[in-house]
Amino acid sequence: MQSMSKHFKFFSTKLKGLQIIQRTLIKDDRGFFSRFYCEEDYKYLGFLDSPKQMNHSFTKKKGTIRGMHFQKFPHEETKIISCIRGSIFDVAVDIRKNSPTFLHWHGEVLSEKENSSLYIPKGFAHGFQTLEDDCELLYIHSEFYSRDAEDSLNAHDPKIGIIWPLEASQMSERDLNSKLINETNKDFLP
Repeated sequence: MQSMSKHFKFFSTKLKGLQIIQRTLIKDDRGFFSRFYCEEDYKYLGFLDSPKQMNHSFTKKKGTIRGMHFQKFPHEETKIISCIRGSIFDVAVDIRKNSPTFLHWHGEVLSEKENSSLYIPKGFAHGFQTLEDDCELLYIHSEFYSRDAEDSLNAHDPKIGIIWPLEASQMSERDLNSKLINETNKDFLP
């Protein structure tokens, strides 16, 4: 399903609530203008909270994997992810236990050239892999970060089966040591 506004086109994915946002570029001989966020337009997505936090990240090396991160109740967050330099393979995993797509994942290439973002609602883990050197991301969050509520899935968990486009060149210790899902430990999921 597709919905449009003056500044955005919204495209549904197979995971309920997960949306691709295509930003409209207004161009002239000077360059272009595009809107990253509009409360009125984002109500269509269910983004009813005012953004609480914006983050900017830089990743040096092609093939780096960051993720799969999420915040537990009551700090679950909706995220809007945009790649403003370089390109990434952005991934969301459905961790809503009662969802028909529980533990299914969706990957989307985001880049500075594509002018698109990924809208990730509460109940998803998020991560990405850089497809080139020197990538920058802009994140909009619906909640404040809470260290006590942070958790993660293992990006290489066979139960999820994410197919990363490149061999991992770098990962943090935290991400490398994230839990694998099995029948006895699903309770760590929100």
